[in-house]
Amino acid sequence: MGAGYTDATYGDRIADVYDDRYLGSFERDTVDAVAFLRSLAGEGPVLELGIGTGRVALPLSAEGVDVHGIDASEAMVAKLRGKPGGDRIHVTVGSFAEFSLPTEFPLVYVVFNTFFGLLTQDQQVTCFGSVERHLEPGGAFVMQAFVPDLSRFDAHNQRVAAESIGVDEVSLETSTHDPFEQRTNSQHVVIRDGSVRLYPVRIRYAHVSELDLMARIAGLRLRERWAGWDRAPYPAWQHVSVWERPAT
Repeated sequence: MGAGYTDATYGDRIADVYDDRYLGSFERDTVDAVAFLRSLAGEGPVLELGIGTGRVALPLSAEGVDVHGIDASEAMVAKLRGKPGGDRIHVTVGSFAEFSLPTEFPLVYVVFNTFFGLLTQDQQVTCFGSVERHLEPGGAFVMQAFVPDLSRFDAHNQRVAAESIGVDEVSLETSTHDPFEQRTNSQHVVIRDGSVRLYPVRIRYAHVSELDLMARIAGLRLRERWAGWDRAPYPAWQHVSVWERPAT
C-alpha cells in the first residue's frame, strides 16, 4: 500500500479543492443521482458510504430524506458540516469496510467509484457484509463505479495523461497498475505558478462479475443494472448497480 497512505489520505489531501474540482463538472451527474436515489429512499433513513463533502447527500437531504453517512476523512466531513444543511446529516467518521450503526436502512449507496477506495478484496467483501446487516428486508444497495478498462495503461502498466492545460496551470494524472492485485496507484499533479500540489489516489478496482459475487456471498441479489443514473442500457464505461436484501 505504501508508507503513509491511509483510508483518510485521499480525502485529507483533496478536501480544500474537492468542490472546486468536481461540483461544477458533475452537476448533471449529481442531479440524476439524487433523482435515482430519491426514488428508492422513501423518507429514509439512507446511508451514504464515503459521504465526502456532501455533493450528493446535501441535495438528497434537501428533498426531505433523512441522510446518514460514513467517511474516513475528518477534513472532508468538516467541509460538509460547514455547508448549509450539513448539520442535518448524521456522519460517522471511520472506514466503511466494517461498521456497526444502530439503524437499519431501506437504502445504502456509494457513488463516484468510492467503493474502490477499499484497497483489498477482503475489505470489499467485508463492506458488502456490513451493508447487508444494515439493510432492511427488501432494502437496496446502490453503487456507481467505472467498468475497468486495462487498455488505459501501456505495456509497462503505467499511464501519464494531461487532465487539463491552461495558461497558468497544468493538471496531470500519473498512474501505475498492478493487474494481479487489481490495484492502481495514482498521483494527480497540479502545477500552478511555480508550485506543485500532489493528490494521491489508490484504488482496488473490481469487475462487475466480481461485485456480483461479493453481493451473493453477503446474501444480496442483483435487482437491476444500468449504464448511468438516467437508466440508459448497460453495458457501458460505468455502471449503476442495485442489489437487494431479500424481503424474506
